[in-house]
Amino acid sequence: MSPGRTRRDVIKYGGIAGGASLLAGCTGNADQTPEPGDDPTETPTESATPTEDPSYTVELSPVGEVTFEEVPSNVMAYSPQYIDMLAALGHADSLNSMGFLGYAETMDYFFTHLDGVDIPPTDDLTQLFSNGSFDKELLYELDSDVHLMDPAWLSGFEGWSKADTEEIRDTVGPFFANRYSRQHTQPPEGWREGYRYYTLWELTGKVSQVFQEPERFEALKAEYESLYGTIRANLPPKDERPQVGLLSYYDGQFYPYKISGPGFGKAHTRPMGAIDAFADSDRTYDENYNAAYDFEGLLEIDPDVILHNFAVTPFYDWTKVQEEVTDNDVGKELTAVKNDRFYASGQSFQGPLQNLLQVEMTAKQLYPEQFGEWPRFEEGDTYPDFDEDEQLFDHARVAAIARGEL
Repeated sequence: MSPGRTRRDVIKYGGIAGGASLLAGCTGNADQTPEPGDDPTETPTESATPTEDPSYTVELSPVGEVTFEEVPSNVMAYSPQYIDMLAALGHADSLNSMGFLGYAETMDYFFTHLDGVDIPPTDDLTQLFSNGSFDKELLYELDSDVHLMDPAWLSGFEGWSKADTEEIRDTVGPFFANRYSRQHTQPPEGWREGYRYYTLWELTGKVSQVFQEPERFEALKAEYESLYGTIRANLPPKDERPQVGLLSYYDGQFYPYKISGPGFGKAHTRPMGAIDAFADSDRTYDENYNAAYDFEGLLEIDPDVILHNFAVTPFYDWTKVQEEVTDNDVGKELTAVKNDRFYASGQSFQGPLQNLLQVEMTAKQLYPEQFGEWPRFEEGDTYPDFDEDEQLFDHARVAAIARGEL
């Protein structure tokens, strides 16, 4: 590779083999029909409602219009995607709590090599979920300026109702989140009318308005636009793409997902244009939460590549998963296992930073000839510290944006 040229440059300008002719050829053969929600050009970001006084209003389904007198500085964020958004927008220090403190390990995995990007130590945070739910009194104690949690989702927790969420909204602080955009599933009754689904980058844009960080958002979105364009322009022809099985393994059973289903949960797999091993299955998470395949059933499908969902999070023991699958007499016959293409994959609860990294991860796992090899993941590893010439986007630039160096 020529000095001064990164893998991003080589891919972008078609220099891996054959110069510009490769780029032209890949562009012609790749499926260039944008997937809903992934093409960053299809949904412009709305602006917060301008006013003459310091207050400002931001609208989001299902919470409607929310007015802020000032930028929130004490924030409850239940799910990882909103914690990620806080870090990306330079407001992680406002975080007071998260659903599970284990989420912090996932943040550490992804953020370790993004200089200056971090979240508060878990000793300074409160875990919200305990014993199957969490106590309303905890939200009073935290006294948050805003709750980055979908009240429609919270109302389905044990001991919670829509009236309870309205009480917290009116006496503590507003809610601002949209959970069901993850898979485009239906919210609980009482919330369904007018409920809107957003892309990951639309949601990030909305949160950037809450924290008055439009410049950081636009800069991050530009990095994603570049990465998305690079991936889509350099996909191999359809007949050369692998058949991919996205799944989770537990206790001898494989729980599959569709790689191109709707929602921000697939924002790292959908742009890859791969062949979905479970496209015609009625046993995926999308159709049936409890459906699964045993080893023999998965071998009948036999994907070229297997991506284990959530494997880089602390909620799976990847070493144990690998041992159980590869030591099984049927498991070791799987093509992906035999070809060393059984990968630890990311998670669906992704914010903008994780999305950038997970798109890079998935591209390398599925298309190593086009985008470079993905190193093996061992328990306790962090996201690889790629040399600049192996990065598919500028990691240092993204970290600088999160630090406010625009």
